[in-house]
Amino acid sequence: MADPRGELAAAVAAVAQEAGALAFARWRTDFDRWEKTPGSPVCEVDLDVDRMLRARLSSLLPDAGWLSEETVDNPDRLRHARVWVVDPIDGTRDYIRGREGWAVSVALVEDGRVVIGVLDAPARGERWLAALGAGATRNGVTLHAGDRQVLAGARVPTDALPKVDRHLVAVAKPNSIALRMAMVAADEADLLATLRWGNEWDIAAATLIAAEAGAGVSDALGARLRYNKPDPKAFGVMVTAPGIHAEAIAWIEDRARAALLG
Repeated sequence: MADPRGELAAAVAAVAQEAGALAFARWRTDFDRWEKTPGSPVCEVDLDVDRMLRARLSSLLPDAGWLSEETVDNPDRLRHARVWVVDPIDGTRDYIRGREGWAVSVALVEDGRVVIGVLDAPARGERWLAALGAGATRNGVTLHAGDRQVLAGARVPTDALPKVDRHLVAVAKPNSIALRMAMVAADEADLLATLRWGNEWDIAAATLIAAEAGAGVSDALGARLRYNKPDPKAFGVMVTAPGIHAEAIAWIEDRARAALLG
C-alpha cells in the first residue's frame, strides 16, 4: 500500500538537500552579511536559500501556507490547514564564521502539528528526517533518544554551565538550536532547554525529529507545542531523554516562570 506521507517526506528531504547544497557551495566564500537587528546576523545566502525553498516546496504543495525566518510574515498562512515552516539557514552565526554548526530546517505543519521534519547539515555530512508516526533517521539510521533516568549528569550542548547547573555535563554546542535538539534524538545529549520566547521556524522540524526518536518534547513549562499560531512563537523549548523530562521541567520551573513574567 502506498505511503503518501512517506513519499512526501522523501520529496521534502530531496528539496532540503538541494537547498543544503546551495548553501554549502557558498560557505566559506565571500558574500554580503549584515544584522537584521543587533545580535541577529543574516547574509545573502539566507535569502537565496529561502527563495529556492519557497519555489520548490510550493510546487510540492501549492495549497500550503508559508512561514519562514527570511520572508515577511503574511497572515494569509492562517487560512491554510498545511503550512511550511522554514529556517533557510539555522545557525547563521556559525555559517558566517565558517563553522559547521548550521543546517537547513524544513517542517510541514498540518492543523498545528508537525508531520514532516527535515534538517540538512551538509558541512557535518548529516541528513535528518522524521515523519509523524514513522520514526526519525540520520543518514538513514533510525534514531533513539537515550535511556537516562536521573537529571544529574545529563549532557547539555552548551558553551558553559552556570554554577546552579553544575550537576549537568556540558558537551559541544553547534550554533543551530535545531541541531542541538537533534543531538538529544541521536543520544548525543540528554537535555536541551531554553527560557525565552523563540520562533517556530527555529524548532519545528527538530521537535518532530526528537519526538519520533522517543525524546520528551514540550515548551519550557511542559506544555505541548503548537505551530502556525497568529504570533508564531513558543515560550522556550524542552527536549530531553524521555526518562528525565518530568524532572527537567520541575528543575527549570521557577526560572521559567520568572522569565515568563519578566
